[in-house]
Amino acid sequence: MNTVQMTSARVWDGVRVAAGWGLGLLLPTVFFSTLLTFTSERAGRCLTYGEDCSAVPGRLLHGSFWASLLAGLAALVWPRARWTGARIGAVLVQWGAQLLLAALILSYA
Repeated sequence: MNTVQMTSARVWDGVRVAAGWGLGLLLPTVFFSTLLTFTSERAGRCLTYGEDCSAVPGRLLHGSFWASLLAGLAALVWPRARWTGARIGAVLVQWGAQLLLAALILSYA
């Protein structure tokens, strides 16, 4: 095996590791963002009186969660030898959707 093949294999394993970390951090991100949001005064007023609630649609929250989950799973199961650029794109979509989800949840605060 030459050096180019070994370096290429290491790079694509890094993509798989990034996808695994993203999937592993998806639920803790949602949980801690929601916990932080519920401790704010605005969220308390929204829950208690129905005032000052955020206008973020639930479809956007659900869509970004599922997009992050499905893109991460696609990056994990994608064959290493085929369309490696697409694996990197799937990980970028995964992390982008996950950061968007955290930002949307925190926008309720």
